Amino acid sequence: MRHEEARRGEHLARAPRVRHAERVSDDCIFCGVVAGTVESSRVYEDDAVLAFMDIQPVTNGHLLVIPKAHAASLEDLDEELGATMFRAGHRLAAALRASGLPCDGVNMFLADGEAAFQEVFHVHLHVFPRTPGDGFRIDADWRVRPRAELDDSAALVRAALPAHHR
Repeated sequence: MRHEEARRGEHLARAPRVRHAERVSDDCIFCGVVAGTVESSRVYEDDAVLAFMDIQPVTNGHLLVIPKAHAASLEDLDEELGATMFRAGHRLAAALRASGLPCDGVNMFLADGEAAFQEVFHVHLHVFPRTPGDGFRIDADWRVRPRAELDDSAALVRAALPAHHR
């Protein structure tokens, strides 16, 4: 199954609260993984999240951490459930380093939205081992920006935060 086929979905069942999302999406491939109707190589599971091997790995050991309740985007995901996903990712990164798989570093990556190259619209955290020369790269305009530009951007983001988070 390719990522294009997987675009249909993600997650399932009982877990911490999900705001604007369904508990299960019938056309979501990741919801099928949670339900056990879609084959997967499971690595970790608790009441809230599930981790399994990516079928198109960037590197050997590349896995995905998903919430069990369907949430298409971060906007749909409860903040505590998001924190639970990253805690699981943290543990799995340590497990990758200890696994015997080639692993000199670890990337954790979450794409939220089509513009960010999210292909399966069920929130998922990529956790993958890195080695020198493994070929993975993100091409971007990595350059130092003027302080005024950074300060202006910071002010806009800060103003958009709820008052109790500023």
